[in-house]
Amino acid sequence: MMDWTDRHCRFFLRQISRHALLYTEMVTTAALIHGPRRRLLRFDATEHPLALQLGGVDPAELARCAEFGEQAGYDEINLNCGCPSDRVQEGRFGACLMREPDHVADAVRAMKSATALPVTVKHRIGVDDSEDYAFMRTFVETVAAAGCETFVVHARKAWLKGLSPKENREIPPLQYDSVYRLKQEFPQLRIVINGGIRTMEQCETHLRHVDGVMLGREVYENPYILAEVDHRIFGDDAAAPSREQVIERLRPYVMSELEAGTPLHHITRHILGLFRGQPGGRAFRRTLSEGVHHGEGGMDLIDDAMADVADAAEHHALHVDAA
Repeated sequence: MMDWTDRHCRFFLRQISRHALLYTEMVTTAALIHGPRRRLLRFDATEHPLALQLGGVDPAELARCAEFGEQAGYDEINLNCGCPSDRVQEGRFGACLMREPDHVADAVRAMKSATALPVTVKHRIGVDDSEDYAFMRTFVETVAAAGCETFVVHARKAWLKGLSPKENREIPPLQYDSVYRLKQEFPQLRIVINGGIRTMEQCETHLRHVDGVMLGREVYENPYILAEVDHRIFGDDAAAPSREQVIERLRPYVMSELEAGTPLHHITRHILGLFRGQPGGRAFRRTLSEGVHHGEGGMDLIDDAMADVADAAEHHALHVDAA
């Protein structure tokens, strides 16, 4: 989720769920070693539990960045072996690493030697014509022997040539049974399933076969789905916050970030889907999008968007009563 799950997005999502493990967008080793490391690793303490996802190929560099992650206070280090973008392939990391399980194993060993944090791997079920179950099984078996105990599996293969990253999330067919089989054959490993999962009912179904579920695009487009997670998945009986309460929880953060010079749209772009499917949801998105486009900034713009929601809800209630 490069350019999506930044620290503002994660802080927002944490106001909805207390327990879900959040992941950073993929950060390359080159960026951390040669770029603005402190800014790239920055997060708010309320974001825990939080995993740092790395993109890279050199074991020594990955080990160094894993150490950076531990020093920064992350809870997990995740190696991305699933991203199919051309830019990632040019750096010889992401999904193309599935063709080099021994190299990935070396990277995992190096990372584990550099940090006491869990080192996990995210990957696909295959790449290009290498999509048979044996290919994935060999990859997992090899990397597990290096000490990796958790594998996050996107249940689609990746076409490294001919498909865009967006098409790679939609065109290759989902093969959930392959992920289930992986768990059956490696019961000692923690297997997390990913890809095309949109409802809590689907999550609960998958959890009968695997240890965890990763949600990506659905959470970004429909973030309030996380309101069900704490109770239905983690057994927390505390009441989920309302959408309005989520905005109120966000208010001090927005004010603080604005005072620090953060442009409002860096935050509001992540909350556009909060009222998806609700009366006033479109007006909420429109008010925020048009406001930041015209240079309007401040908590007052979010308040205006919330007023649109309240007006739409009242109008909807009147129609219901009239019926």
